[in-house]
Amino acid sequence: MNADRPQHILVVEDEAKLARLLADYLAAAGYTAHCLADGREVVPWVRAHAPDLILLDLMLPGRDGLELCREIRGFSRVPIVMATARVEEIDRLLGLELGADDYICKPYSPREVVARVKAVLRRTASTPEAAKEASDRLALDEAGYRVRAGEREAELTAVEFHLFAALYGAPGRIFSRGQLMDRIYADQRVVSDRTIDSHIKKLRRKLSELLPGQEVIHSVYGAGYRYEPGRGGES
Repeated sequence: MNADRPQHILVVEDEAKLARLLADYLAAAGYTAHCLADGREVVPWVRAHAPDLILLDLMLPGRDGLELCREIRGFSRVPIVMATARVEEIDRLLGLELGADDYICKPYSPREVVARVKAVLRRTASTPEAAKEASDRLALDEAGYRVRAGEREAELTAVEFHLFAALYGAPGRIFSRGQLMDRIYADQRVVSDRTIDSHIKKLRRKLSELLPGQEVIHSVYGAGYRYEPGRGGES
């Protein structure tokens, strides 16, 4: 983790006033915070931005916190602190068994939340596994057309960025060359399959500098390409 970068906390809370209050307290403690109120927005945002910790409410519109915790644990070890007004022991245990790092019950004070966040970040950052994942996790910077892994970053051209964003946003999905052309060329210009292959080749070279020994963009013979992190080689 870059010591000069404030740690980023995702606050998933559908009570707008509470979410703003938590964000203000986290900012005062030296963190940056982003708030989401709809459970359906959480997984795509986590994949795209790789926060340092998620403060996740249990009861949300769209998707509930336990379901989100389960899915996030399928691709990330980002620390998760679950929050809820439901204090039944079964919910508490289920949340932790799904991979939550801590659990806090409403009503709570924002100071207590900040203290829990600090404690969880200290605990998880001290493990070799957490440090390795932070260095191996890709995150997109939409404003700067960059992709990051830990403290390393690579600058992409606009075409490379939109190409990778399409693949990155749907892990495991196979995109044909035609589908990728439609995603990256809004003016519907006529380009050949070799153009896509050339961009993929350049993109792979840049990503290999961020993740040595890993191949995250895989060729699927006769079909196209897919993004699948954490595996070496091609299909």
